[in-house]
Amino acid sequence: MAETSRSNGKKRARDNEENGAGGGDLGESLEDNLTFSDTLIALRMMRAQFPTIEKVSMQPFILRSQLYSSVKNRTQVDRDLETLKKDKVLRLFKLNTGQDDHAVMFMDDYLNQMTFSVKRLGQNNNTEVFEWFKQYVVESNLGDSIGHEELCSLLSYGGRIKDEHVTLLINVGLLTRQLIDPNMYWFSIPNIGSILKDLLQGRKELLSFLNRRKYKEMLLTPLEKKQLRLSPLDMRFHLRDLIGSGHLRTLQTPTGILVRVSKD
Repeated sequence: MAETSRSNGKKRARDNEENGAGGGDLGESLEDNLTFSDTLIALRMMRAQFPTIEKVSMQPFILRSQLYSSVKNRTQVDRDLETLKKDKVLRLFKLNTGQDDHAVMFMDDYLNQMTFSVKRLGQNNNTEVFEWFKQYVVESNLGDSIGHEELCSLLSYGGRIKDEHVTLLINVGLLTRQLIDPNMYWFSIPNIGSILKDLLQGRKELLSFLNRRKYKEMLLTPLEKKQLRLSPLDMRFHLRDLIGSGHLRTLQTPTGILVRVSKD
């Protein structure tokens, strides 16, 4: 699988880019495509099904927990993600949710998100740092974090670094300073802040809904059709997330897949 991802990853990602970025349900129910045998196929499907969010411009991203819900072998998922990351097909981001959440974003989508966020700044001093960041930092550091010294060293390939450059990268949302070590930064996705709030609210609302039911369970097909009040992310997005994180589990029954709240 890893070798297949290495040879075909970039081509598949380009093909997917040509097919459009998210916003559609492809007319398929979650029950029909809950599990996949291939990590990259799962990524492409979830990218295409990423919900349209009206209040913020956001390129599609996939939660690692969603992959865990869709590909049975978690070790294989992690290996495939590492291979695709090394091939620069995608990037992984530690999310600021207070939990062990990671987002996966195809590299082209990440660069598009970066470009959009920089354009929103309009005319601004020191904007040359964004090209330096893209050319020297993104290309060289494939991890989810970077130290201040390494950041400045890589940026210096583009020109003379000033404190204002780093501040601008933080303000636009490309970097987040780590609380436990102010000399370390997380790479981050611009504009994702409000969506993380929606993610947490949607998780809480869905779990609360199921916990209020007599047996804390519901068939997947009717559950998927329900609307969440507190999250613009659709039910399918949240179901995959909570199944993959272990908060929900699924059981095959004669009438279809049953979703049940996991016991503590």
